Amino acid sequence: MPALIETILASIFWPAATIGIYLAARQVYRRHPSPWLSPLLVAPVLLIILALILKQSYTQYIHVTHWLVAMLGPATVAFAVPIYEQRATIRRYWPALAFGVVVGSTTAMVTAWGLASLLSIDGTLRLSLMARSFSTPFAMTVSKDIGGVPDLTAIFVVVTGVIGAALGDVLMNILPLKSAMARGALFGMGAHGAGVARANQIGREEGSIASLVMVLVGLVNVLFAPVLSILLR
Repeated sequence: MPALIETILASIFWPAATIGIYLAARQVYRRHPSPWLSPLLVAPVLLIILALILKQSYTQYIHVTHWLVAMLGPATVAFAVPIYEQRATIRRYWPALAFGVVVGSTTAMVTAWGLASLLSIDGTLRLSLMARSFSTPFAMTVSKDIGGVPDLTAIFVVVTGVIGAALGDVLMNILPLKSAMARGALFGMGAHGAGVARANQIGREEGSIASLVMVLVGLVNVLFAPVLSILLR
């Protein structure tokens, strides 16, 4: 009976802690919009600290919060919204968008493979790193299809997004990006979800383009994941 009570309490505590910490981190981020205070970074760090204090393992945590991860699947449907809203932009700039998506995705995967080779990372860990530059729902799907660990890929996605959003501001000061499309594409391709949040702070059009690019990149890579899995064998 005590074990059952402990399981029930854990089933309530960890989802509530995850949601509560994320909401609190988001409030802090709204008041102090720094990439390093992004909820995508702050919330996982605080949850790790809490788990260490309570001496809980990742297996115990994910066992009672897996339904939160499962919600990413239905949430993916919402990505159809920016595609519909920006359909005129797609028709007008489809050659540039198609070229940018293909080149950006290829560069992201090649650099991930090169970094893994440089650090002598092989096997499942290397495959998990390959999908780091896609939004989480797409990245986890691609990672699973090519033989990686989706949960591990999600961590790489968060790290890439936070660092990418921070570096995006630096690149904006260096590169002559005068159009909203160029600025939005920079954040959407290089920092996915975190980049979209940062692009929305810069301007509405930049945010829309960043969201569109992020979705297109995810869709293209999910569609080509089976081909990629064959090439990587």
